[in-house]
This record gives sequence, structure tokens and C-alpha cells, in this order.
Amino acid sequence: MKNSLRKLRPLLALLVALVLPVLRVAAQPADQPEMADALRQNGKIYVVVAVIAVVLGGLLFFLISLDRRLSRLEKEVQE
Repeated sequence: MKNSLRKLRPLLALLVALVLPVLRVAAQPADQPEMADALRQNGKIYVVVAVIAVVLGGLLFFLISLDRRLSRLEKEVQE
């Protein structure tokens, strides 16, 4: 159990490193570019956010599955 948590730490750190700047930018009330206003008015901003979330989720899923495969191969090599 401890080994699996230890292996997930780099993945969680990567996820935090990717998500934190996005949240920080989203929380700041700054001058918005015209494109953002147009996307909000048309409701397309949610499509952009959904696509980004799907891409990041896919990358996270890929990294976790890759880590599991590598762990299995390492166990096979050690035996």
C-alpha cells in the first residue's frame, strides 16, 4: 500500500503543478481580453474548459496506466 502511494506522489505533484496556475489565474479579477468576453457570452467558454479537462484527465489516466505497467514489468524482472 505504501509503495503504491509513493509511486503516485510524482503524478499528484504534476497534477497540482498543472492545475494550480490555472486556478490562480481564474481567481484574479484582471482586465479580460475580448475573446474571453465573447466566449462567455456565447457559452463556448464551457466547451473550452471541458476540452482542457478531458485532455488533462486523459494524460493523467495514461500516466497512471503506464506506471502500473512499468510496476508489473519491474516485478517480473526482479523475479
